[in-house]
Amino acid sequence: MPDFGIPPRGEEIKAVIDQRLKLAMTENGAKVTIDWRGEPRHLYVISVPVDMLYFNPDTHRIRAQRTLDPERDRAIDTDPWGQVAQGYLHDLLRQRPSNPDQTDPDYTALMNELDDVGQREPGIVTPHGILVDGNTRAAALIDLGEQNIRVGILPEDTSRKDINAVELSLQLRKDRRRDYSYINRLIAIDEELGHGRSEADVAKDFNIKLGTLQRDRWVYALILDAIDRSRTEDGATLRLIDFEQHQEKLRELHRDFAKLAVTDPDAANALMQSRLAMVLLDYPKTSLRLAEADFHTRYLESRLPEDLKPNLSLAEKVSIPGIPGAVLPAQSNISAAAEALTNQLLRAKATATDGKSASPVDVAWASGVMKQARETFDIAVKLAGQNAELVKRQTAVPERLTDAADYVTQCASEFAEAKAKRALDDEAFDDALIVLRDSLESLARQAGRTFPTPGEGVAWLLKAVRSR
Repeated sequence: MPDFGIPPRGEEIKAVIDQRLKLAMTENGAKVTIDWRGEPRHLYVISVPVDMLYFNPDTHRIRAQRTLDPERDRAIDTDPWGQVAQGYLHDLLRQRPSNPDQTDPDYTALMNELDDVGQREPGIVTPHGILVDGNTRAAALIDLGEQNIRVGILPEDTSRKDINAVELSLQLRKDRRRDYSYINRLIAIDEELGHGRSEADVAKDFNIKLGTLQRDRWVYALILDAIDRSRTEDGATLRLIDFEQHQEKLRELHRDFAKLAVTDPDAANALMQSRLAMVLLDYPKTSLRLAEADFHTRYLESRLPEDLKPNLSLAEKVSIPGIPGAVLPAQSNISAAAEALTNQLLRAKATATDGKSASPVDVAWASGVMKQARETFDIAVKLAGQNAELVKRQTAVPERLTDAADYVTQCASEFAEAKAKRALDDEAFDDALIVLRDSLESLARQAGRTFPTPGEGVAWLLKAVRSR
């Protein structure tokens, strides 16, 4: 990772910082503690003009949002300290991660807090004025018209790698800091792993279980694959922020996919494609749960308009390189059809939300496709919901009896223990049995009217009641 180099006003800023740092050392001023290369480090805190500092071009807080404006994003790469790049970073720090057209409520809350009680936690800067921690606080202070910001000063030999490490470690402390958005957190995890670190070490740093990290890696790979599949000939594509609000849906998708993939990978893919399509159509999490592996064939396929029916050729088996004669099974038509439909919706969604690459005619067409798909999925979701409710009613009665049997079994164990300890309340036990008897009589009356030819279990119940 090459270093940033010194910003244009870096030496001027360093002179101001050095002067104030010497005064802080002489007066034994306030300090802030950070994790520095694996060890605690105490940094002196000073006050500097906030508009003199530079926003960190590498900050993970707005990494996914940078692609919203490709031209200004390129300016961050080519001239990170220039007015265009710094202005863009300032704008992104204000914006809501899931909707860049809105101001983030967390940013508004931070501004209100700073306005009411002032800056509580110091930021962190390099000796040449690059904000490492406190980018959002600096932006808010500038917007409030404040003149100064309190910051701790990093050592002289701070590198770009150090800047990223310090930012990440401070973010994970979770103390009054505005959390990374979901997608930016996924990016940060992926970058840490890309530096050659083990999953176990990264999971520890992010204060999450190893299984959680592996799940989030799977989700991030799914998102990147979906973005790649959404790319159109005109260059329109979905963006990372388009998946920002779907965190819980994608996590549940991973859970159900992984469970089914153990026994039936093809069915697992069909389930994944149907649910991904529903994510694109902005269905709630409760609706996504209705899309099982057979959702496409059972509820959707026959209702698709002609424009959305995929043309499928026979799938071919895939040979395994280096193993003569070994092949992977071909994708089933069910899985392929679900995947083809999702591909159509990915490209349509990319076109419908693209304001630059696609023509107005293409955008109108894509919006029509998404509307058609939503109307078709609405019917399919309704039917799947009705079937789920029917299955729930069908299984509710047997499950109640199974639960009751578990309680009776537990009661028998506790009865023996109470008897051995001479702690049994005979009268209460007898009263409870009468309640159980009345309940069984009521159930027997219902079962007797329902089953003209009772099975073994029903016959036992009827006999037990009649024998009384």
